[in-house]
Amino acid sequence: MGETSAEASSADLMVDLIISLDGYASAEGWPGWWGLEGPEYLAWLGQEGEKDYTFLLGANTYRLMSSMSEEAAADASSFSEEEGASLTGLAAVPKVVFSSTLQEPLTWPNTELVTGDAVQAVAELKRTRTGTLSTLGSISLCRSLLTAGLVDRFRLVIFPVITGSTGRERIYDRYPDISLEMVNSRTFDGRLQLLEYIPTVLSGPLGRGPT
Repeated sequence: MGETSAEASSADLMVDLIISLDGYASAEGWPGWWGLEGPEYLAWLGQEGEKDYTFLLGANTYRLMSSMSEEAAADASSFSEEEGASLTGLAAVPKVVFSSTLQEPLTWPNTELVTGDAVQAVAELKRTRTGTLSTLGSISLCRSLLTAGLVDRFRLVIFPVITGSTGRERIYDRYPDISLEMVNSRTFDGRLQLLEYIPTVLSGPLGRGPT
């Protein structure tokens, strides 16, 4: 028992994604949040922003989000007021970016660069940090962390659209088989569905021997 407690994580790791019903992270020509954000969802995002999160992201997401955050802070921003507030607020949140191509100093405030193996680094972060480690976009990073069995919670907000023609960034391609135990659900604005699970990576189909 003592050894198990010593190895216990100090921080939880959450993969946090917004998706269309058919599993895309975005769609060409559609606005942010597919244009379906409502007051309940935006209020929830504000509450989440006050929690003790450290965001984890890869290099591509870093380049995209830091650029969008900088644009949102400019006087002539093309983002809506809600999008702008969400993007600019990310500057104050602790972030860890995993990349072998980015170099310090990083321009986005409160961002730490890790150049080594992301899975090993996140396992160490779980042991040494507190609060919640949460992914920010970064589909391939999420897949690697799930495959490694490091993820404590898998949270989705599903937007009620099917973007079969315009969808970009398929979420679940090359995922391992995973069973999901639901621990939370909620509906925002009568249309957005939050689903939160505890994931378990499977070694084979359910019901056909040990997982």
